[in-house]
Formats: sequence, C-alpha cells, structure tokens
Amino acid sequence: MTDQKVAIITGGGRGMGAAIARKLSEQGYRLVLMSPSDSARILADELGGIGLQGSTANSSDIAALVEAARKAYGRIDAVVNHTGGPPKGDLLDIADDDWHAALDLVILNVVRMCRLVTPLMVEQGGGAYVNITTFSAFEPDLRFPVSSALRAGLGGFTKMFSDRYAAEGIRMNNILPGFIDSLNIPDEWTETVPMKRIGKVSEIAETAAFLLSDGAGYITGQNIRVDGGLTRHV
Repeated sequence: MTDQKVAIITGGGRGMGAAIARKLSEQGYRLVLMSPSDSARILADELGGIGLQGSTANSSDIAALVEAARKAYGRIDAVVNHTGGPPKGDLLDIADDDWHAALDLVILNVVRMCRLVTPLMVEQGGGAYVNITTFSAFEPDLRFPVSSALRAGLGGFTKMFSDRYAAEGIRMNNILPGFIDSLNIPDEWTETVPMKRIGKVSEIAETAAFLLSDGAGYITGQNIRVDGGLTRHV
C-alpha cells in the first residue's frame, strides 16, 4: 500500500477532469483516471498514474476502475465523479431511452461508485467525494433539460449520502460549474454572467482540490457554485 493519497477521476482525460487530475498530481496524489476515449490513458502516462478507457454509464467499467486503484495502491482517498453532458433537446421531444441513458450517466454512476469505494473509505477511516454537476441543477434551464432535472436529483443523493457517512469521516460535495472554457460557449451567453467572462478549468480544479483537502474537513453535503455569479439562488 502506498503512503500517498490516491484519487479516482472519471472523465479524467480532458477539460475539467484533466485540470483536476493535474492539480491533484501537483499535490502528491496517485491518480487512477478513466475516460471514454484514450485521453485518460495518455494523461495518466504523463502524470505517472493509471488510465483506463471506459464509460461511467457502464457498471463493469466503474468496477474495473475501482479494482485497478485498489490493486495498484491499496487505498482510495478521493473520488471525482465527472461525466459528459446528457442529451439536449426540446423538453418533450427527448426520448425515453435518452432519459434512461442519462440516469446511468448522471446519477447511477455516482451510486455505483459509492457502493464500491465507500466500504474501503470506512475501513481507512475517511475519504472524500466531489461530483461535478451544473449551475442549472437548482435553477433549471430549458437549454439543458435532462441535465437540470437529473443533477437536481444528484443533489438530493449527495445530501443523503453525506448525512449517512459523515460520522465515518467520509464527505461528499458537489461543484456546480457555470460556463467554463472547456465547453463551447456562445458569446452571447457570456454576457449573462456578472463577471462578464467564462470560467477557467483551473478554477474548477482549485475548488475541487480544496474540497478534497483537510482544509475542507468540516464541509459536506454542499453544492458549491463556481459560476461567476450566474445563478441567482440564495
């Protein structure tokens, strides 16, 4: 077993996931990354970690990811659940199959990960999860109907999980990004942000690293908006 902390990151090959991976590597974490393409493998090779190709919508891929971390390092201290965006479209035009697929991608991926990792964290005496969701989780936006609906559900799961395992030293928080530079953001959307700019993946990475750190040891069950003031929710 390594003495270094170990982090699993899904969607860890590009964008916000890759930025978080680089930040945690700087802080001394051993990394186990997964992405649908080979980007996680490439980044893991660069950072001295383990990279797998797989989908968070597939329970066997999640199981393989967790087993790779356990077998290689003997511990899992942090998990960042990050996925691509679910399908978009006009609200009632989205097919049932797309809703069901998005449930696997947005909520059940976290539930399945927790089933596998939480017992190890309990045995270790603690750990932390960060889920990357969306600014529209609590201010639903018709531009992102499936994401808005299901990630609100993930917020509910996060609160229940954090209540259930807080006494075990296990924390879970959500980051709710606004318009970030890894996404294709139309110029006119930027004007709706009070800061009048899109966010940087590095800003998401800094927030994730903090929430996984001992400095955030009394923060759990929270939804942290990193959106330049975009949402009006108080």
